[in-house]
Amino acid sequence: MKLFRHLALALLFGTGLAQAADAPPVPEKEYKVISPAQPTDSPGKIEILEFFQYTCGHCYDFEPFVKNWKAKKPKDVEWRYVPTVWDEARIPQAKIYYTLEAMGLLDQLHEKVYSAIHEKQVRLTERPILSQWIAAQQGVDAKKFEETYDSFGVNNKVQRAAQLTKAYMIRGTPTVIVNGKYTTGPGYAIGPNGTVDNERFNQILNGLVAMEQKGKK
Repeated sequence: MKLFRHLALALLFGTGLAQAADAPPVPEKEYKVISPAQPTDSPGKIEILEFFQYTCGHCYDFEPFVKNWKAKKPKDVEWRYVPTVWDEARIPQAKIYYTLEAMGLLDQLHEKVYSAIHEKQVRLTERPILSQWIAAQQGVDAKKFEETYDSFGVNNKVQRAAQLTKAYMIRGTPTVIVNGKYTTGPGYAIGPNGTVDNERFNQILNGLVAMEQKGKK
């Protein structure tokens, strides 16, 4: 069933930016304008931020879309994940992400973290369980992981994520920010059956990117 769902999602991503001209995103319904616009950290690029949480079921369901969209994204677009930090309870999963990033392990383990939490019910936000999982099951140097997890650099990035969460007034996940100017997300593309219309969200996202590309020209 999971394989079928992921295959079905994958079929939706060959549409490209051309579709955006046929069905432009609708302001206030399919995206909201951020005022004032926020500065981005990707000079010369159209920056897309995904505010997510590893423990969020909607984020887990959204990840196949993200993976496929990133594989086909325009060259002038930079996709960045931001772990949502509302309070201290959210810090452990943010530290997981930034530790994997610092160690160059995101490509290898990002999806596995989602899978462990949502498919195997492994409580990776509990540090002893995380340490055992990362070392015994993933073959990562436990000492290096622990040192990186507690490092100044990782803690700084967690603080930055908390600042961004507040600056963009994130209320739920996943939330997608386009170039510091627009807020959207799969929750802005709910179909008649009450579920996310991934094809429509693909058009919304492509449309917002096209708006920014046109603005740059």
